[in-house]
Amino acid sequence: RIASFSSGVFPLASVSLRGYQLVGLSTINMPVTYLELENFKSYGGLQKIGPFRSFTSIIGPNGSGKSNCMDALSFVLGVQSRALRSSQMKDLIFRPPGKSRTKLRASAAIYFEHDNGETTKFQRTIGSNGSGDYRIDGNVVTYKQYEERLGEIGVLVKARNFLVFQGDVESLARKTPAEFVDLIEQISQSVELKKDYETALKAKEEAESSTLFCFNKQKGMKGERRLLKEQKEEAERFHDLLEQKQTMQTDYYMWQLYHMEVERKERETQLEELNTELKDKLEMEQSHTGVLKEAKKKASAARRATQTADKHRIEIAGEVDKLEPSIIQVEEEIKNFEKKMEQDRKQLENKKEQVGKHADKLKDLDEKIVEAKDTLTDLQQEYEEAKRDAAPDQVTLTHEQEEEYERVKEAAAAASVQPRQTLAKVNKQLESVRARAATIATELQAAKTRKAEVNKEIGDLTERSNKISKNLQDTEAESKEYERQLRAATEESQRIERRREELETEIEKLNATLSEVRDDHRKSRDEERLLQAIESLRNHFPGVMGRLVDLCRPTQRRFNLAVTVAAGKDMDAIVVDTKSTGIECIKYLREQRVGTATFLPLDSLHVPSLESSERIRAKVSQDGRFRLAADVIGCDEAIKKAVLYAVGNTVVCDDLNCARELCFGGRGGQDGAIKAVTLGGAVISKAGTMTGGVTNEDSNRAGRWDDKKVQELRDKKEKLEAERMELDRDQTAGRQSMGGRNTRIEELRNNYHSLKSKADYAASDMEFTRKQLVEKKILLKSVDRKLPDLERRLQEAEQSIEQLQTESQRAIAAVRASENEHLGPFRDATGLKDLQAYEQATRQSRDEFNSKKRTISEHISHLEQQKEYEANRDLHQPIERLEKRLKATEDKLKVSRKREKELRKEVKALNVQLEKADQTVQKASEKEGELEEEAKALQKEFKEIQSERGRVSKAVTAEEAALERLRGKLHETLQKARVEEVELPMLGSDDSPTSRTRSGRAVAGDADEIGGDLEMESESQSPSQQSGPHTQNSLQMTQFSQENNPKVVADKNEASKLDFSKMRADLKQRLNDREERKVRKDFEDHKEKLEASIEGMAPNMKAQEAFTAITEKLKDTGASITEKLKDTGADFDKSKEMARKATADFQRIKNERSKRFMDAFNHIDESLKTIYTDMTKSSKHPLGGNAYLSLDDTEEPYKAGMKFNAMPPMKRFRDMEQLSGGEKTVAALALLFAIHSFHPAPFFVMDEVDAALDNINLRKVCNYIQQRSQTDFQCIVISLKDMFYERSQSLVGICKDVGTNSSRTLTLDLTKYDKPEGEKKGRKRSKVRPVSEGGPQKRRALEPASPAASAATQ
Repeated sequence: RIASFSSGVFPLASVSLRGYQLVGLSTINMPVTYLELENFKSYGGLQKIGPFRSFTSIIGPNGSGKSNCMDALSFVLGVQSRALRSSQMKDLIFRPPGKSRTKLRASAAIYFEHDNGETTKFQRTIGSNGSGDYRIDGNVVTYKQYEERLGEIGVLVKARNFLVFQGDVESLARKTPAEFVDLIEQISQSVELKKDYETALKAKEEAESSTLFCFNKQKGMKGERRLLKEQKEEAERFHDLLEQKQTMQTDYYMWQLYHMEVERKERETQLEELNTELKDKLEMEQSHTGVLKEAKKKASAARRATQTADKHRIEIAGEVDKLEPSIIQVEEEIKNFEKKMEQDRKQLENKKEQVGKHADKLKDLDEKIVEAKDTLTDLQQEYEEAKRDAAPDQVTLTHEQEEEYERVKEAAAAASVQPRQTLAKVNKQLESVRARAATIATELQAAKTRKAEVNKEIGDLTERSNKISKNLQDTEAESKEYERQLRAATEESQRIERRREELETEIEKLNATLSEVRDDHRKSRDEERLLQAIESLRNHFPGVMGRLVDLCRPTQRRFNLAVTVAAGKDMDAIVVDTKSTGIECIKYLREQRVGTATFLPLDSLHVPSLESSERIRAKVSQDGRFRLAADVIGCDEAIKKAVLYAVGNTVVCDDLNCARELCFGGRGGQDGAIKAVTLGGAVISKAGTMTGGVTNEDSNRAGRWDDKKVQELRDKKEKLEAERMELDRDQTAGRQSMGGRNTRIEELRNNYHSLKSKADYAASDMEFTRKQLVEKKILLKSVDRKLPDLERRLQEAEQSIEQLQTESQRAIAAVRASENEHLGPFRDATGLKDLQAYEQATRQSRDEFNSKKRTISEHISHLEQQKEYEANRDLHQPIERLEKRLKATEDKLKVSRKREKELRKEVKALNVQLEKADQTVQKASEKEGELEEEAKALQKEFKEIQSERGRVSKAVTAEEAALERLRGKLHETLQKARVEEVELPMLGSDDSPTSRTRSGRAVAGDADEIGGDLEMESESQSPSQQSGPHTQNSLQMTQFSQENNPKVVADKNEASKLDFSKMRADLKQRLNDREERKVRKDFEDHKEKLEASIEGMAPNMKAQEAFTAITEKLKDTGASITEKLKDTGADFDKSKEMARKATADFQRIKNERSKRFMDAFNHIDESLKTIYTDMTKSSKHPLGGNAYLSLDDTEEPYKAGMKFNAMPPMKRFRDMEQLSGGEKTVAALALLFAIHSFHPAPFFVMDEVDAALDNINLRKVCNYIQQRSQTDFQCIVISLKDMFYERSQSLVGICKDVGTNSSRTLTLDLTKYDKPEGEKKGRKRSKVRPVSEGGPQKRRALEPASPAASAATQ
């Protein structure tokens, strides 16, 4: 295993192979050393797990008890049982298979080692009745004391800053902004001040309300006078702003027109100069054109002459090139002939030398033949002596007798052929029968042994079949129960999911509906106060019915704006039953100082007569474009009079043309003029004035009838979102408890599939066992049938062996008799008594003699044949052939040399011609170059003239385009000034303005129509004025490019009549582009400020008269006001002091709560940026990603939300919901580590946080955890991925003991196998042996078949 980090991720001093030593990392203490469990969940008996190192991995197969180990750590650290997948404490006690757990007790404890070496034992126990207690070093303590001791070592039980359960990472990534704030409050402990904060806030608000009441009571009498004074001053400011705007607009347009006029004159002068220069350049260009053409013609003629000379040179060079291959060919022929003659001369010399040596060779062969024959005679003598020496006591056979002996022996062998064949046949049959008997005996023994084995296997298979059948029945029953529970849990989960989808669909529909509705009708604070006052009026005065806008409603939505404009301010009036009720309400509002309101008493309102209304209704009812405003408003009959008072006999028309036709087309009849309102909000009054346009206030007022419907939609949406949030909360809570849907379903599914697989395997095993049993019984029957047959065949084979042995003896006797018939007479003739003994004694000598004799005879024959060949050879004929060939080659060589001489002479003549042709080409090229240079110089000069002419032409075009744009800009500016009715001073005019602006007329008119009226001139503008520069841009550019165009001439004349003498000197100065943009921006900013100020004002033009009247009234009652102010002063001072103290207390608690929250937030935010960057760094992305936290409210962050954003490397900013699962997990882990760094716990326990990570992100997280565990905290990780536990310092393997249904643990300390720094790299790790093993009061050896052991070994 290699414990190395990716390049650029962590700045380590150096990293070596995990043999495993890390250089440059400091080590930390291991706070949690052991975990001791007794009958806790799946851990039966007393088990001690550990020791834990700074980085420990807990591994094991699914269902072995890894998560129960996590639950045990959480339980002992104060986490409640409902968060540990159990509903009550009893569920945490181990349940032995088939036994009751009523008498068992459970406990979990950790051993915490402090920096000074001392160890503290934190323990929680569960009695058999489900009650529990807390212990520290064996002493029982309260939960508060237990929590305080954990807090001293950095473990915050409520914040759970030391645990990461399954699903916590995904849950963190999906938290809402409000949930993030709650999490930070828990971490920072600012939540402890929440109750004090709310109490202090309530006290502060009550004190401020009391102070405000006293203050309002004190200032009430002067409030109305001050209000009127402010309104008077506002009206004066309104007049000043209008005058400032008019002056500013005049200066702005005059500044633009002045500089346009100056620039126009300059550009026209410049254009005239450029046209003159362009004419001169064209004349120069024409004069140079003829000279350039003549020079190019001469250069072309020289170029053709050069090409002709070069063509002649190429032809001569081609002839030379044609002769070169012939010369090379002749030279090669001469070389070949010379080489061939040299070879023939050498062969001739060799042949002549062979003729001289031939006689000596024949003589040498004769001598070798004689010598070989002498050697053969000597060999015969040596053989005779050897025979005598080998058999001194017997007669020695002569050479003739030996030859006779060979003939007799061959005859005896021929006579004994038949008996020998009979003997061989008998022996072969004997061997075959013996082999068959041995085979039968072996088969018989094997059959007996097999019978015994089959009987034993049948017994074993019968017993196994019975056990499997019983287990299969139990498994199927348990599987059916789990299947039933799984089906029920799945149906419940599907029902909830379907409900959630339905909620999502309905919420989306509501959002779409709300987005279509204009939801911008926000109630101002004054309006909310007015509504509260109206509600209060209803409670105090029964005759108050409410605002008219709340009591009526247009019959169709399209009439909203028309009805709002027709009713005007009366739509906000309050309807009361009598005039006296209205007066009482006015007194109440004045006493409470909550604002002003208009009241409509039903008993004293004057409405149009019924006859006039009916006449108008009869006239307009015939045309569907008109209807009475009162007819399109739905209301109760009780308030019908108020509606008629508000709208009168106003007629609602479809558009402005219809309204004109109605008002000016003679439809008024006897009733005279009619007031008309269009659906778009335009008004034609009875006096004939026309008002158009819609303000934001009118739009908001028109949309108030939709508020109720919109509010209903909002309420419905809030209910649906609350229900969805409840479902999400249940789902989130389900992940933390055993009763959670997802966890429960997953556990049931795993158990069901496990039992199903177990049942399938058992059924398959049962079927296999039955087949084996049938096969074994059939085999036993076959063996029983085979045994008697084998015994019978063995007996027959033994009888055949005895018969064949007798026949073999008889065949041997017959062979001997046949041989004695021929060899007997030879023994008698030679006197040899024993031929076999004689043959054995002389066999070696005879064989050696025969072999040597044969070799010498063959040598003599070879020499004689060689002599005959040499004597018959003809050595003179090859010499004659070589001499003739040499003469023919010499003749060919002479011919080739003569041809070579002729070719070289011809090439020399052609080279002379080629040299002359080269000189001719060179002279022609020089002349061509001179003419080309002359033509190029003229061409260059001509191009310069063309370039200069093009430059001047472009300048003319640019000036014309600039002048064209300037004319268009002048026209646009003058037109805009006319549209905006800006006063422009003209030459020869008096000081009075030639036109009045819209603002000026508005000041003199009705104040209620400020900002909303449009004059009839806007309706009668020409189409060219109404269409902007974008719609007629091409037409205008065509007009402005023509200097004599009537529009251009008219604009020029109008600009020349402007009086620029009254402009400020600073506006006449020439400016560069940057300065011009700055001046223009200053004008526009000033204009926007003035317009904003004007639009934000609603001056009361009658405030001056009202202010004078109230001042006189206060002077008359001055003494009573002074006394009232003195009476209320003491109460106000007292309430103000109480408010100051309450505010100070609230501010202190608020500052403390904000400080705690912001300290935690700032620390976590800074840590998050560093940690996420480190976790996402790589060789490809050395800068890493970016993550940060942002607050919606930095003043009081706990009242709003907090957003968590992450940007992986090389990706743009996106919301967390748009990141992939792995990216969310990495970001959430970075946030978890950052949270842990604030008041960090000394250890960190994580349960399968790597589920959604791919290999790349998993490696980054592993590297980060490994580095942090070496320096900052102890890390205990539960994981199924080898990339985690291969980097740890120790492993805790967990497996399931099937016999006791209990979890067992195996601990492996990997630091014992780390290589020392000086040890060689090639040394391998010694045999792995577990350090300790968890079990009920004992330790076992590590079995290879154990899953945990396999994982630990890997």
